[in-house]
Amino acid sequence: MTTEVDVAIVGAGLVGMASAIALQQAGFSVALIDSKSPDQSTDADDNVWDQRIYAISPKNAAWLDCLGIWQLLKPTRIGEMQAMQIWGDASEAPLDLAAEDVNQDHLGFIVEAGNLTQALMQKIEASDIHIMFNNRCAALTTQPNKAVLELTNQAMIQSTLLLAADGSHSWVREQLSMPMQQKSYDQIAIVANFEVKSAHSNIARQWFAHDVDGKNSILAWLPLPGNRISIVWSVSSQYASQLLQLTIDEFTKEVAKAGNHQLGEMGLITSPASFPLALQTSTTLTKDCVVLVGDAAHQIHPMAGQGMNLGFRDVINLVELLKDKSSYQSVSDSGLLKRYSRVRKADTLNMLMLTDGLYRLFASRNGTVKKVRNWGLSVTKHKSIKKLLVENAIAL
Repeated sequence: MTTEVDVAIVGAGLVGMASAIALQQAGFSVALIDSKSPDQSTDADDNVWDQRIYAISPKNAAWLDCLGIWQLLKPTRIGEMQAMQIWGDASEAPLDLAAEDVNQDHLGFIVEAGNLTQALMQKIEASDIHIMFNNRCAALTTQPNKAVLELTNQAMIQSTLLLAADGSHSWVREQLSMPMQQKSYDQIAIVANFEVKSAHSNIARQWFAHDVDGKNSILAWLPLPGNRISIVWSVSSQYASQLLQLTIDEFTKEVAKAGNHQLGEMGLITSPASFPLALQTSTTLTKDCVVLVGDAAHQIHPMAGQGMNLGFRDVINLVELLKDKSSYQSVSDSGLLKRYSRVRKADTLNMLMLTDGLYRLFASRNGTVKKVRNWGLSVTKHKSIKKLLVENAIAL
């Protein structure tokens, strides 16, 4: 049996699901394929929080709202980020950035993966999107205007355009031998959630420092509803191993200490999880009628919290181009896909330069570099520069 659609999407992660909804609402027939069903597990217990959280920019939250997704989220599970404080490795006073500096209400929102997945699936199940879950992809052939995907259950999907939204280890990308540039940071990101004694006041906090071995350490505390925070602590692989072997009380003390006890006593409410960090960018974003989106196209350091936002921007830009195309143009028209590549490469490059540049800047132990970076933080406290930084932070 062959299913024919305008667009086939491989990968039902957050970016893949959002792609399916956006394209279907734009008037295209869509098939969504994944080897498993999306994990929609959420917990009604207010004290149980997902380890996987994402920072969503105001613009992307507005886009999700236009798609009818944001309003399906549980509002009591959404953290609001109205300001941010950043400490360098030699600064006692932080750099303060606030949404009100640019007459905005929020710098972003903190959303659990499970909450967002459930809302996306609710929207998908109410649509006429072809859902093909729990079957692996077996073979793929592509031409400039047609892709044929065969699944392990012998089903065939023929599409004019195929989106690879299947993550950093993309099967689709590998089938087409699309080159990927990779660099390991030799860092592990540790994530966990905590109850805190003092109110976080909807402020995200971040520290650039060094561990006991002199390796780069980047700690972020992100506001969740109530007196709760989610942390992302990027440290060397060696130090991460030590931290993950600590008892709950010992680990909690290390997190509180690294954050200068800013929010008083802390209590762990979600067991720590970890994942390796790498910089990964695809040399080319399109091939024949295939387009890479999300982590299949790029993976950046989590310090700026913009990984999911970049993925959503991939989809937004692609859908805008397809909606504005001429009636005689195919959805896989080479001119359209070239324009997509140009737009997304520029956007992604800016974010890569920011995150990788900051990582390198604070990784250096050179005394002169240390003075320069902390001087830079002090200079950015100037009102006009702070305004520019805030505008860039919410630009995605």
